[in-house]
Amino acid sequence: MTASLFSKLTDKYPFITLCRHGNGEYIGIIQNRDDLFTTIYDFGDIVDLELKHLYLQLAAHWWDESNRQIPINIFLKKDWDVFRPYLRTFTNKDLEILHGPCTSLLDLTRKKSKRKSITLVRRVS
Repeated sequence: MTASLFSKLTDKYPFITLCRHGNGEYIGIIQNRDDLFTTIYDFGDIVDLELKHLYLQLAAHWWDESNRQIPINIFLKKDWDVFRPYLRTFTNKDLEILHGPCTSLLDLTRKKSKRKSITLVRRVS
């Protein structure tokens, strides 16, 4: 995919991610990325035109209405179940994310763990 074509696509659909695994390029929405694996809903595998329109509609709803840190399948629940057959899982060592957003449940837990209160103790001499 050329850079200018993907640039136009991401202007209209900012939730789309482009990644490369081996010799293949995949375009879609990342469900989750952890330390070992990345799971993506592959838009390129969808053949039915109506299903592609539904994919883009629901993804736009998720992008506009959520905080974008919650994976799309959790936010949309039953509405997104139609796209479960298009879910692909890759190992991170072989996957390169070229452009686009990436959601991770690990980031949510890491951010929460960083919010610890610190108590300062005055030194008595």
